[in-house]
Amino acid sequence: MRRFLSRYLPLIAWLAFISYASSASFSASNTSRIIGPLVLWLFPSTSAETLDTIHFITRKIAHFTEYAILGFLAARAFRTSSRPAIGERWFLICATLVVVYALMDEYHQSFVPSRTASIVDSLIDMAGGLTALLVVRKRTKVSG
Repeated sequence: MRRFLSRYLPLIAWLAFISYASSASFSASNTSRIIGPLVLWLFPSTSAETLDTIHFITRKIAHFTEYAILGFLAARAFRTSSRPAIGERWFLICATLVVVYALMDEYHQSFVPSRTASIVDSLIDMAGGLTALLVVRKRTKVSG
């Protein structure tokens, strides 16, 4: 049970964080309250247009990164499963989880008034998760 929890609890916690991050708390207007002042503190002469661009890019990088972390955590959980059927198909299971969760996340955002759903964001999410899975698979083949 301890081994099971050590593998799956971080994954479940990260899925919960992603769900929380798709709420109003992480809307563009809320993240701009953090990113904007930080950029202006570092670069006081930043124009409003440049600030908007930095904010936009930062949010897209966050999408990629949060799903890359999901990919790594999913690989960590499923790749070492004691069930052979799961361990042998870990990549497919993880990729399916990443794709389905990315689509569900954006669908959920379509119901949050301060958020907008975007298939582009889902694609960025999927790219992050699948990139992490490919890195894990490549490293597994090299070392294994």
